[in-house]
Amino acid sequence: MANRNTTEAIEALAAEIGENIYIDVAKWHLYLREAHLHSILAQRLFPLVTEGNINQDEVVEILQSIPVKLGGGKRELPLVDLLPRQCEVNLMDLLEEFQRNL
Repeated sequence: MANRNTTEAIEALAAEIGENIYIDVAKWHLYLREAHLHSILAQRLFPLVTEGNINQDEVVEILQSIPVKLGGGKRELPLVDLLPRQCEVNLMDLLEEFQRNL
């Protein structure tokens, strides 16, 4: 039962991330849901949320660890390099709000 609750919580976090956080490419906003990056990000961030230890350095470290392939895989950039600064701030706010609602 605990695994089901954890899975549902991660899916809820992924949905929030996917709907609110985007990468910026030539001033086009590609939401993480559309880029299929919301689930992996939620899975990696969820332990921080449950431990009650959300800090920006760790979140940035996680964002740096997620590679995003561009140009059919010709190039790869860390997710953090594609997020506007405001999305990083919004992600921190989203995580803190999600944690309060757990």
